[in-house]
Amino acid sequence: MPQFIFAYHGGKTPDTPEEGAKVMDAWKSWMGEMGDALVVPGNPVGMSKTVQHSGVEDNGGANPLSGYSVVEAVDIDAACKMANGCPMVASGDGSVEVAEIIEM
Repeated sequence: MPQFIFAYHGGKTPDTPEEGAKVMDAWKSWMGEMGDALVVPGNPVGMSKTVQHSGVEDNGGANPLSGYSVVEAVDIDAACKMANGCPMVASGDGSVEVAEIIEM
């Protein structure tokens, strides 16, 4: 079955430990709903650097990566449907870029 990477963009750091716990519960619930389709739960990532021919930028670009996961789905439309349940999408705080992983 094809695999797809979910590249998370945006989101925000919770203001309180209670808010952090609530956010974590939402992520755990969403990931649990995907069951065996969630191949690699992934992780959040730190600030990135953008490497280009002209040099290295420290800002991570216009829409920096904030995390990733890998899922299995029958096609990209099914993967997008799964991504639509992401807590960052539901809250309006971020987005999920979905791309098929091409085996070489």
